[in-house]
Amino acid sequence: MSESTFPSPLHASRREVLMAGGLGFAALTLPTRPFASTDLSNNPEGRRIMSFVETQDGTLIFFKDWGPRNAQPIVFHHGWPLSADDWDAQMMFFLDQGFRVIAHDRRGHGRSTQTWEGNEMDTYAADVAALTDHLDLRDAIHVGHSTGGGEVAHYVARAKSGRVAKAVLIGAVPPIMVKSDSNPGGLPIEVFDSFRAALVANRAQFFLDVPTGPFYGFNRPGVTASKGVIQNWWRQGMAGGAKAHYDCIKAFSETDFTEDLQSIAQPTLVMHGDDDQIVPYADSAPLSVELLQNGFLKTYKGLPHGLCTTHPEIVNADLLDFIRG
Repeated sequence: MSESTFPSPLHASRREVLMAGGLGFAALTLPTRPFASTDLSNNPEGRRIMSFVETQDGTLIFFKDWGPRNAQPIVFHHGWPLSADDWDAQMMFFLDQGFRVIAHDRRGHGRSTQTWEGNEMDTYAADVAALTDHLDLRDAIHVGHSTGGGEVAHYVARAKSGRVAKAVLIGAVPPIMVKSDSNPGGLPIEVFDSFRAALVANRAQFFLDVPTGPFYGFNRPGVTASKGVIQNWWRQGMAGGAKAHYDCIKAFSETDFTEDLQSIAQPTLVMHGDDDQIVPYADSAPLSVELLQNGFLKTYKGLPHGLCTTHPEIVNADLLDFIRG
């Protein structure tokens, strides 16, 4: 085709320009619906790289699925209010080790549907079950950080036989965070009420304050804050829905995972930094290990809540040892 086939923009009519612009705008604004699975024909192995699964209530759960289909799967569960992207350092490492790595955005978070209901642990676990059924995962290792640790406990306790080989809880919220007569070492409900108030008042600022300060321990003397890490936390948080984030505060702080932990028979590694300012160590990791049938505790002196990001070389090596052990 010669160049003369295309009209010169200098000679295009006003109608042609408006039509071209309108078509471009329509292409950007027409609604699209992601599919439950994606076949990438230009991929030499025909593998699914990233996609969505639709749950029974119509919620679309975004997930990444990388690595050989026949490799042992590792499923990563992120913390509040983040997304699957928070596991970049772990997914790239374990992909290089030959594993199949999977991470999803919890409902209301990241690229998943911004749900206004179902933002509680029973539904979170059901969503994970829908994902693992969709991918037909067998003998998977489920790794959860913070709220994701609670999600792991709730799911593994209910998982179908053969689905789960091992579990890992990192800086995780179990057994229960909120203070009560039966949990005197927990955090007062007023702490979580302040989270909700800050989220409603100015979510964007709140989502800067958390990573700038306690989440990664950047408020500790002598610790150099990473601007990129802070911005990435903010980016992930702001991609989700405010209503789902608000509801999730109750889910991670008030859910009692005691019975879940007691019913888990699979080997479970509990990893926790003793300078965790988000999920205090003393009322979490040691208590969880006592409740587990086959639990192992790994304590990290001086490490913060966000240790998977600040110290991936330590976390990844210990995870690998546990998975292969």
